[in-house]
Amino acid sequence: MILQASAVSFSYGDVPALADVSLSLDPGQIIALIGPNGSGKSTLIKALLGHVPATGKILWRDHDLNSWRLRDLAAVAAYLPQSPRHEPGQLVSDVLRLGRAARWGAFGLESSADERITLEVATLLGLQNLLNRPMEQMSGGQRQRVFIGRCLIQQPSALLLDEPNTFLDLKHQIDLWHLLRDLAKNKNLAVIVASHELNIAGAYADRLILLNNGHIAASGTPDEVLRPELLTPVYGVPIARYGTAKNPIVVPQV
Repeated sequence: MILQASAVSFSYGDVPALADVSLSLDPGQIIALIGPNGSGKSTLIKALLGHVPATGKILWRDHDLNSWRLRDLAAVAAYLPQSPRHEPGQLVSDVLRLGRAARWGAFGLESSADERITLEVATLLGLQNLLNRPMEQMSGGQRQRVFIGRCLIQQPSALLLDEPNTFLDLKHQIDLWHLLRDLAKNKNLAVIVASHELNIAGAYADRLILLNNGHIAASGTPDEVLRPELLTPVYGVPIARYGTAKNPIVVPQV
């Protein structure tokens, strides 16, 4: 087990954002966090990484979150926020290279291995011909792939992605989930993804965690969670289910 969190709670002032949330993450596993806006998906990811001062117990590789140095944790868990940023004038290659910062040697010197890994990830994401292009000249979807590449270049054991499908068209959304599935299966990468795409998440994730007002409303396999009786009260709209137990499909009833 790479991550274990128990009774995680957090409030923004007097407004509760998480309440007694518990989860565990194994190598090779994909967990999708689903739920409406304001349900706690982004806050939970931030809490797991120590970006907000949540209470409860959070263990990475059996060590308490508070015992990790930021540099060391960055070599274990990579994070893609909802709105990643870059510095003005940065090239694609500049942004990608920063993914190796936690592994740079003394004086921040890059090695030939850093260069090789950067090129490998760029090729994997179809960015190899864009390395010298300024980020300002990239489309929203291209920029998102660059930021995902920066995470992968960290060579983490776990990947935490907050709405990574932002700005991606349908093809690149599917490509991203295929990539995550392949990395989980073949590289034993552990993945947590916050997503609004219920059916895509259900098709690729091993487990779904449905959040509602900071609480876990349901947790289990896609077949167990993508059910109208669970989703309708959380989303506030009637939801119907089609498909099969292996590939459930849910849609709002109009």
